[in-house]
Amino acid sequence: MLSRREALGTLGSALGAAALLRSVPASAQDVPAAELAVPGPLGDVWQGPEDAKVTVIEYASLTCSHCAHFHKTTYPELKKRYLEGGQVRFTLREFPLDPLATAGFMLARADGSARYYPITDMLFETQQSWAFASKPLDALAQTMRQAGFSQEKFETTLRDQKLYDAVNAVRNRAADKFKVDSTPTFFVNGQRIKGAASIDELEKIIKPILGA
Repeated sequence: MLSRREALGTLGSALGAAALLRSVPASAQDVPAAELAVPGPLGDVWQGPEDAKVTVIEYASLTCSHCAHFHKTTYPELKKRYLEGGQVRFTLREFPLDPLATAGFMLARADGSARYYPITDMLFETQQSWAFASKPLDALAQTMRQAGFSQEKFETTLRDQKLYDAVNAVRNRAADKFKVDSTPTFFVNGQRIKGAASIDELEKIIKPILGA
């Protein structure tokens, strides 16, 4: 069995420097939508139609309590009001704040992203039971059993260097190019919103774009 120290050591090697987060200059608040549209090496997993007038991109960490709050409260309303009706297109991008969050995203991407949202939704929903446990990696392994991960598959996924590098490439590009420095950070057609936005805050931007 992969020890917690070994697994976290493998995951953490490239995160040290990236953890020194930088402030966002006032001039860099908004980002050209065309630049944001470029996917990372694993591709984006979109919810909503490609021709939607509004595109919402979220950078989140699976161990961030504010991100979990958004996904348990605001996201269901966003989905019901706008994604299901085709007005908004949404994607969640990886911005892990620590090795444990990196592990969670690697596990969510393990099956070619086919179960990306079911797994990230589950990890946000159960965040308190694994991310803040006394032995979080063991708790994460236990949680992933609900998604059909054997201990062998769990350990094999966390040893996948290519997958590890790809997850961190998304994070590093967001930090370097878009000056993302906290989670959650949203871009609504390129307009930046920092923090766990409420549905009302999102609608203040979404409705004018839709002409509502």
